[in-house]
Order: sequence, then C-alpha cells, then structure tokens
Amino acid sequence: MAREAKVYRKTSETEISLELSIDAPGGGDVSTTIPFLDHMLRLFARHGFFSLSVKSSGDTDVDYHHLVEDVGICLGRAFKEATGDKQGINRYGYAVVPMDESLSSVSVDVSGRPYLVFNADFDSKNIRDFDPFLFLEFFKAFTDHSGITLHVNLEYGKSNHHKIEAIFKAFAQALAQAVAVNEKVKGIPSTKGVL
Repeated sequence: MAREAKVYRKTSETEISLELSIDAPGGGDVSTTIPFLDHMLRLFARHGFFSLSVKSSGDTDVDYHHLVEDVGICLGRAFKEATGDKQGINRYGYAVVPMDESLSSVSVDVSGRPYLVFNADFDSKNIRDFDPFLFLEFFKAFTDHSGITLHVNLEYGKSNHHKIEAIFKAFAQALAQAVAVNEKVKGIPSTKGVL
C-alpha cells in the first residue's frame, strides 16, 4: 500500500495544496511564493528521500507568518495520513548534520503525541526578507498536526542560513529514519499496541 497523502487547506489568509509520498525518491515541485521556504522544503525532500509537491499562496504582503505556519500544518497532516496506523515503522529517528560552521541534531518519535522542543537561536538578521524565527511556528504547526514528538537542537553556528539548513537536513534524515519500514518490527512499535 502506497504511503501517500494529499492535503488541501484554504482559509481567509492562505491556500495550500500539498502532496507527499514517503517512499518515493526525493522529487516533486515546491512553490510556496516564499523563496527561502521553498529552498528548505526542497532540501528536506531531497535529504529525506521524500517526494513533496507544494503549491501555495497567502497574505505575504502582510507577513510571511500565516503561510509558513499553514504549510507546517499541511506537512504535518500529510505525514500523519501517509503513515497510517504506523505498522512496521522504526518509530524513532535521530540525525546530526553539519552545514559548514553550523551543527544541528534532531530527534523524532512518531508517537501519536505532539511535542516540540526547539533549542535554536538566531541573530536579528533576516535572510533576505525572511525572519528565521518563523521556523519555530513551522515546526510547532508540524508537530501539532502530525502527532510527532520533535526535538531540534542547534548545537552551534554563525550564519542564520547555515543554521536553518542544518536543522532542515537533520529533520529530513531523522524523520526518514523514523518512518522507514523495518522488517524486524512486527505490527505497531509500541507496548500499548497503538500509536
């Protein structure tokens, strides 16, 4: 059975169409209207070996906040739907990824319980016109709507761009590991019998 999902979300502030395939090699087309968010989602798909397509628009003339958060909501819903009852998955994933002078570690538990720990600090400089602190909202939205526990720890770094890139690459690697099917896992990977 294909582990895929299509999510559509329309509000008075944003409109998003997102398609995800967990088992397809990295591919798809990402066009959110926010160039730096596009860059992060493309490398997320590439380094997680996911196929991800996103088309979105929103009130970016006001701020990027609504669209960034709502894309996080849609990505979270897509992972929740695509993993189904979570039969046979690893459940846990962990990755440490460098990006030049920056280093990030990310831990994932596909537990059915949303929780975010986000230990990352950025200086006050925007990346072009993008506020890096918006990624806190993105990951909070993702965890709330995926039912995934996510710990993001930026160990160190100087460039805001490199810090965020290290986070997204580690997120991709850790999530890919967690949702991978493992022949040693029989049924649901929990003593409760449900996730």
